[in-house]
Amino acid sequence: MKKGNNLSQGKEFVARDFLVRYGFILVTLISFVSFFATQDTFRLSTTFFSMLKYTSVVAITGLGIMLSMAVGGLDLSVGATAGMAVTLSAMTMVVYNKPAIVAVGLVLVAGILIGCLNAFLIVVLKIPDLLATLASMFAIMGLKLVPVNGRSVSSGMMMENGSTAPGKFTDAFLKIDSGQLGPIPYAVILWMLLTIACWLFLTRTTWGRAMYAVGSNPEASLLAGINVKLYRSLAYILSAFLASISGLILASRIGQGDISAGNSLLLDSVAVALVGTSVLAMGKPNAWGTALGAFLMGVVITGLTIAGFPYYGQDVVKGAVLLLALVFSFTLSRKKSRFISAV
Repeated sequence: MKKGNNLSQGKEFVARDFLVRYGFILVTLISFVSFFATQDTFRLSTTFFSMLKYTSVVAITGLGIMLSMAVGGLDLSVGATAGMAVTLSAMTMVVYNKPAIVAVGLVLVAGILIGCLNAFLIVVLKIPDLLATLASMFAIMGLKLVPVNGRSVSSGMMMENGSTAPGKFTDAFLKIDSGQLGPIPYAVILWMLLTIACWLFLTRTTWGRAMYAVGSNPEASLLAGINVKLYRSLAYILSAFLASISGLILASRIGQGDISAGNSLLLDSVAVALVGTSVLAMGKPNAWGTALGAFLMGVVITGLTIAGFPYYGQDVVKGAVLLLALVFSFTLSRKKSRFISAV
């Protein structure tokens, strides 16, 4: 009898282990195949690459969230940082009539400075990461409105002195989002390169492994001689830097300095980073899991939009996907570990 119970428990463990490791990948494949089979427009290659292009902003921002999670934190200011990038790039080119390279440089430097501010608040002043980045989020959202007097920046806009803005979004800047290498948009190529870079950094370098160690057990890491403050600071600087890159793509996409840009980016980015922890039962933030999470979100939202699903119901679907990922990450894996300890 006991042998039969052990056999049934063993089968249950195998099934659960399979679900924990490959369940989310199966969900992604099933979703993609379902929409591919039922929606003619979804089968078009242009739809596929457009989906990837519009997903790239969330995915790159999600990589930044993933890095902050790797050290045991969470950066809530990424959406505001991306919005700042949109406004700053618009002001540089439209109001001050500077070339695209200047706008890109200023945005990336501003992103690094925001990351340094977050690191100072969290690491030096020892303010909890959620509170510190929440405060910086509101500060950035407010500060970006000051130089533009709360108005969106667009080509040909009327200035405060009655003159017309002298500049415009240059063609070179607009190609950040609209340009393609063959059928593949530049934004998608950038997303893939950054994903590979983050994967190599976290898994193949001493710095990346140290960041994981800090996130797992900062006290033990400190005793092992790891500079915990340095690696936590680095994570928040990289997070803001990646958010500023997302903002550049977003600015290139909308072609104006929309003051509301980036406001909804935070929740989607957190979602894809959390979803990424469930992939292959890794149970920790990782680059490829984040990319897959973003891809699944893109597939589901694109498929539902083509099918005529109302936009106001899409957040419900995003929440359901996130809940499913959390089940794979925590509930099933916890049961798995209990089974192993019982055996």
